[in-house]
Amino acid sequence: MNTSAVLVQIFGPFISNFWWLILLAIVVSVLKSPVIKGAFGEGQVNLAAKFLLDKDIYKLIKNVTLVTESGSTQIDHVIVSRYGVFVIETKNMKGWIFGDANQKIWTQKIYRHTTKFQNPLHQNYKHTQALQRFLALDPEKIFSLVVFVGDSSFKTPMPANVVYAGEFIRFIESKTQLLFSDSQVHEIFARLQFGRLEPTNRTHRRYVEHVKNIVQAKQTRHHENSCPNCGKSMVIRTARNGANKGKQFWGCNGFPKCRAIKQINT
Repeated sequence: MNTSAVLVQIFGPFISNFWWLILLAIVVSVLKSPVIKGAFGEGQVNLAAKFLLDKDIYKLIKNVTLVTESGSTQIDHVIVSRYGVFVIETKNMKGWIFGDANQKIWTQKIYRHTTKFQNPLHQNYKHTQALQRFLALDPEKIFSLVVFVGDSSFKTPMPANVVYAGEFIRFIESKTQLLFSDSQVHEIFARLQFGRLEPTNRTHRRYVEHVKNIVQAKQTRHHENSCPNCGKSMVIRTARNGANKGKQFWGCNGFPKCRAIKQINT
């Protein structure tokens, strides 16, 4: 009897009796994937915007990918209204969140597990800049908004333009100063519809690849400028004594515990 037949005899009864457990495990694994979680979070924002905002005043467009000087940028949602253009970044996260508007990196804690992630306000700032250039609008007419969906809780004060899912409609409707005429709203919406890259799977894959390349380039630069002994970053220092007095060199940021140095390439 060959190996395949033996495996069928051993695992066949288990699979036939507990196939639903296997299927459930697969479904749970898929639902926990970042792509599905992100899509689910964006879906919540889409539904809320469609059913809770006046369609005659607020125009929603999702998955806006714009060409930029460095490649492209993808915006989760843009809402165009006579009260301004709202650029929305969605975060589907759980656990405790720590961070303020000026920090580059925020922290997520789930029990004893800690994860660092980019400040979404900084991320969305790049989106608003790209949109501002594309539409040739004044910056005060574009509003950045980060919406957290999922079972997350901020343990530090939330910035004014960072809200939970149930509050983003209130944030949008709080802007009551007229900034655009109805004809301007339609013009902006049309420019986004026809000026963005076509929202296809190919466009999304190209954007994901672009982001991966940026991350990889940053990691490469970090590695090239890391301490060969302890891995910390290297900083430029100036020799104060000796034959090299006045000359600059790379010194470990962990000094004096780590005294590694590297020459500055000229």
